[in-house]
Amino acid sequence: MDAMRQSRLSKQEKGKNELKCKICHRNVEKKGYCGFHVEAYKNIIQKYRFWQAASGISWKEYLRKIADSPLTGEWAREVAKHLIKVEKT
Repeated sequence: MDAMRQSRLSKQEKGKNELKCKICHRNVEKKGYCGFHVEAYKNIIQKYRFWQAASGISWKEYLRKIADSPLTGEWAREVAKHLIKVEKT
């Protein structure tokens, strides 16, 4: 096998082993998310306890508020929208 074909095959094989984030093109770190989205996911999970205790808000309503708030960061908004979408299916 020539060197050029070997190089192309090794790149293709490498790509098969690398998982991509559920939301973006970055490589997965944990829970199916890249480093940025996994941190946002952790924050969303942690903060829900406080929101729920203070207001009795449901998980779905909490996610909708995060997704719709202009104060929410981009990564957290993307995770919230993804969780909403996944839970509908």
